[in-house]
Amino acid sequence: MRPNKPAPKGPRQNRNDFKKPKSFPERRGSQSQGAAFERPVKTENEPTADRIEGRNPVLEAMRAGRTFNKLYVAARQENARPDPTLARIINMAKDLRIPIMEVPKISLDEMSQTHNHQGVIAQVASHEYMEIDEILDRAAEKGEVPLLLILDELKDAYNLGSILRIADAAGVTGVIIPQHRSIGLDSMVAKASAGAIEYVPVARVTNLSRTILELKEKGFWIAGTDAEGTNEYYDDVWSGPMAIVIGSEGEGMSKNIREKCDFLLSIPMAGSVNSLNAAVAAGIVVFEAVKQRRKDT
Repeated sequence: MRPNKPAPKGPRQNRNDFKKPKSFPERRGSQSQGAAFERPVKTENEPTADRIEGRNPVLEAMRAGRTFNKLYVAARQENARPDPTLARIINMAKDLRIPIMEVPKISLDEMSQTHNHQGVIAQVASHEYMEIDEILDRAAEKGEVPLLLILDELKDAYNLGSILRIADAAGVTGVIIPQHRSIGLDSMVAKASAGAIEYVPVARVTNLSRTILELKEKGFWIAGTDAEGTNEYYDDVWSGPMAIVIGSEGEGMSKNIREKCDFLLSIPMAGSVNSLNAAVAAGIVVFEAVKQRRKDT
């Protein structure tokens, strides 16, 4: 017998005057590390096609406003003289808030496609990002109640590509990823998405925690996926503007993000292997949410 759920909280107000969830559990923290949503992180040694190599090409790409996922620069050797050109590239990247990774020169040699990287390789986006407000404005124009996916430090290209396919198939409003400690929209993700990257709006934010608080102010309920969640994913909690948080492979949601969720959802499992990768977990939860939300229309 399932326990009775706590009474729902009052509605949040937002510009589109969406409905509040029909039923809503009380917030509860969890010590779980999201074992039900684990996936081992794969490493990809093959260079991808979405790279710009060499100092002048990288500088020009930044001046032209290209969207960068990461900038890899050769770590300065001890007692070596400062390189003014490389310093200018790094300073410009900092001004543009591009994540910078200092790596040994041998790592750049292994990454390089041209074998003439000159100490700098840029990983650029295979697709442009959108602002969250732009994503929500599109939903409002269509008269849709928004359903967002928030990915907490996902690092596997296959998982992100698969989640984009799921989001496209289910009609998710948009996907949100953090700028740091997360994979971006690179060529591997584009390939894994099987074309869905062209249709699913993706926003990249500098502070995921602040973004969640801003979504709450807009009237969103935040549902986290966690093995110790107090609700199951099929409970009746999906009315109104919602954002679903999917944790990273192997670690699940970070503690800070988990604490900002309004409630946590689990996926009951009966098998011997008590884990699902991030994309599979996202698919189960998203399609259940979509099914319930269609009943309300």
